[in-house]
Amino acid sequence: MTASHRRAAVAGAVAITVLLAATACGGGEDGASANGLEKSEILLGTMTIADTASVQLALSKGLFKDEGLTVKTQVIQGGAAGIPLLRSGRLDISFTNYVSLFTAGVKDPRFEPKIIAEGFNSAARTHVVMVRGDSPYKTIKDLAGKTIAVNTKRNISTLLVRSAGRAQGVEFDDDKSFVEVPPPAMEHALKSRSVEGVMAIEPFGTQMQQTMGARMVADLSSGETANLPIAGFAATEKFVEKNPKTVAAFQRAVVKAQGMCADRKVVQDILPTYAKGIDAKVAAAMGFGVYPTTLDAAHLKRVSDLMQRFGYVDKPIDVKNFVATPS
Repeated sequence: MTASHRRAAVAGAVAITVLLAATACGGGEDGASANGLEKSEILLGTMTIADTASVQLALSKGLFKDEGLTVKTQVIQGGAAGIPLLRSGRLDISFTNYVSLFTAGVKDPRFEPKIIAEGFNSAARTHVVMVRGDSPYKTIKDLAGKTIAVNTKRNISTLLVRSAGRAQGVEFDDDKSFVEVPPPAMEHALKSRSVEGVMAIEPFGTQMQQTMGARMVADLSSGETANLPIAGFAATEKFVEKNPKTVAAFQRAVVKAQGMCADRKVVQDILPTYAKGIDAKVAAAMGFGVYPTTLDAAHLKRVSDLMQRFGYVDKPIDVKNFVATPS
């Protein structure tokens, strides 16, 4: 599905461009920046994966600066790692997968996260299970009882693997089936035989295929998880309410960058500049996902429904409570 098709198919999507800026209230506090933003410098949690190409593009093209923002980044291992940093205020905004975000918001009523922009939707080969080239395992079903590396447990990665496994009659367990390995280290984990499979995020899946002959045994963007919302940008409700103009400025820059990422060549060119060890050959061959430019609670509900089905939460989630709305 192309980015334009995705945008056209989203019904009732909430535009996240100028709405917040046009309606933002509160004239700023003591120390507000000269350009009217409540906070002109923010710390953003991000990852060195294809999903976050829009962040690096916005930085390199000066899109944040055009909005009066200075954005500093902190690399995190996975979306789950950004949650405590958001909760404590050590990050202002973080790229995070929706499973980790929804789980944290449901389990801790004091943590009130708000999604301020969608970041990435899956597509063919963007999230896969891979094994060594000489592995005897041919399908995800063959990995029953084996160890699979994921970036963090109880997140979108484990949910995708569990969904693909159940479709083949295999039940994976978050505690017993998975070990945590940072995405750049998964190739070493396969080579060292410390795991039998890895849940690979692009561009690392393609890199492992090219450098060590790793094989894909499951494409996790298929069936009920095809074109699934994976991750987005979130802040706390307190931060959003206190800094509406700052959030709006961030949204405008990210939405512009997301739109630019609809061009695969743009993503291919920016990726090697921030993903260590990734070259142009890998970037050109990797699976290419969707970078949404709208924020749609109905679309995100697909994730919460899957979470309930696999026991990540006990009852339905009202996703609208997690979505930031214009002030």
